[in-house]
Amino acid sequence: MSKQYLTTHTVDKAHPTDVFALAPTPSSLISASGSSHILVHATNDPSFPLQQTLTNAHKLGCHHVATARGGLGDVAASVGFGGEIKIWRRPEGSPDFELWWELAPTKTNGGDVWAVALSADENYLACTTSDGKIHVWDLNGREKIATYETGSSSGGGSFAMSVDLSGDGKFTASGHENGGVYVFNNDAGRLAYSLAGLAKPVRAVAFSPGCKRLAAAGNAGIIAIYDMEHGEHVTNLTVPNVRPAWITSLDWNDTGEYLLSGSMDGKVKVWDVARAVCVATHSETESAVWAVRWLPKAGRILPAGMSKGEMFAAAGASRSISFYREATGT
Repeated sequence: MSKQYLTTHTVDKAHPTDVFALAPTPSSLISASGSSHILVHATNDPSFPLQQTLTNAHKLGCHHVATARGGLGDVAASVGFGGEIKIWRRPEGSPDFELWWELAPTKTNGGDVWAVALSADENYLACTTSDGKIHVWDLNGREKIATYETGSSSGGGSFAMSVDLSGDGKFTASGHENGGVYVFNNDAGRLAYSLAGLAKPVRAVAFSPGCKRLAAAGNAGIIAIYDMEHGEHVTNLTVPNVRPAWITSLDWNDTGEYLLSGSMDGKVKVWDVARAVCVATHSETESAVWAVRWLPKAGRILPAGMSKGEMFAAAGASRSISFYREATGT
């Protein structure tokens, strides 16, 4: 059975360059690009107006932004092409983000920082580096509390291209240029699983909301699903008889039933994970889609007439941000 999603709004040319990252909160969507500014759009208004501009957030542009899945939406983290990480916070009672603190490139010890993820309670940050390390930071204490190594004793690891923290705080997952996917147990501070199945660069990893599954995808063009109880490969999500494109972004919906993917061929797909089938495809652009995100339903306060069904956003090389809603949502 297919699902229907309709384009509800498009912010044309939201950024002057490719939009590389999207990060939702209960009431807004943060977007970042190769330009120096980060934008915040309101998602509780059908016109999705620009709510805030973080001017000159990253001088050389920004390639990753993260918010906490299931969080209050009061903290965000961004990574610039200069290697700096900036932590943004909304002061109590304020709708706007302010710079909380910054991690300079020299503070990460080793390779350049690439991907970032925030814990559900907005207290911890995980970041990856070009030499295969994953650092975990205590945001309130402003200190590094763990470093996970993926390389050998004789050299650094493969470029860590993606990272995620499980909602229960138990696991950190990373995806690497050599196709490796690693899952670390945060309580024990050690490697839990080294997952096989993808032999090409892994550009996205994402834990399901219930933390029972991990999805991983990248240049292989398939989405591998792993069980987190035993670290076993469960299934692959792929469309038969279609040449797969590189997958750049993944995101689970609130219930964990559906997985959203964006790819280099401009397609956005919705997957029914239990049945391992694609139930919706959108291809309004032939340009690369760099980021896809569901808009959280929990805590969303919407005006009369605005869809209360599931919604998601997609952005990329078109420089625009498109918002979609479930056709049956009321």
